[in-house]
Amino acid sequence: MKNNNTISHEQLLDRLNWRYATKQFDPDRKINARDWATLEEALRLSPSSGGLQPWKFIVITDPAARAKLSPASYGQPQITNASHLVVFAAKKNFGEADVDAFINHTAATRGVPVESLAPFRDMLVGGIVRALDEQARDAWARNQAYIALGNLLTSAALLGIDACPMEGFDRAQYDEILGLKAQGYASAVIATVGYRAATDQYSSAPKVRFPKEQVFAHV
Repeated sequence: MKNNNTISHEQLLDRLNWRYATKQFDPDRKINARDWATLEEALRLSPSSGGLQPWKFIVITDPAARAKLSPASYGQPQITNASHLVVFAAKKNFGEADVDAFINHTAATRGVPVESLAPFRDMLVGGIVRALDEQARDAWARNQAYIALGNLLTSAALLGIDACPMEGFDRAQYDEILGLKAQGYASAVIATVGYRAATDQYSSAPKVRFPKEQVFAHV
């Protein structure tokens, strides 16, 4: 039985066909507070491996901060013209203390004894902290940030808000400008969010995707 609170198949595909990696944002159109609060909550609800959430989302709206980041983004106009800039930062050297913080929070949220989560804790520590070296754990954390990025892109499209995922930036410069290293994080990927400019020719260009027969295999 269909849940009446869900959108239709047609609505979902319409939204995903509407969205594109926006190249030109309208600098005069800003996302209203309610819509942005919804997108932040959508980001907070993003899934992650083990539910560990090894990330931090830095939301930048200050024009001076955006101007400082522009050269580190190779001067791409989205950085200064979009309504919001989100930096997805991944936790560096994720360790047992991070797992324990998550386990304690889980126990408090669900009203269960910390001790009852010991098998879960052991699985997380054994499978991630002890099974991977620091470089591999950093790569794992970066991968989690991309899951959250995908969630933001789809959530924004469902609200009729444009977004552009971006890897074209100097991560080391971002980390320095935003003071991320001192916080134990490193920038993984960024996204600009706002509304497409009427002059953006890519907004009406046909979406280029390989045919299903080429990208799907059914076993």
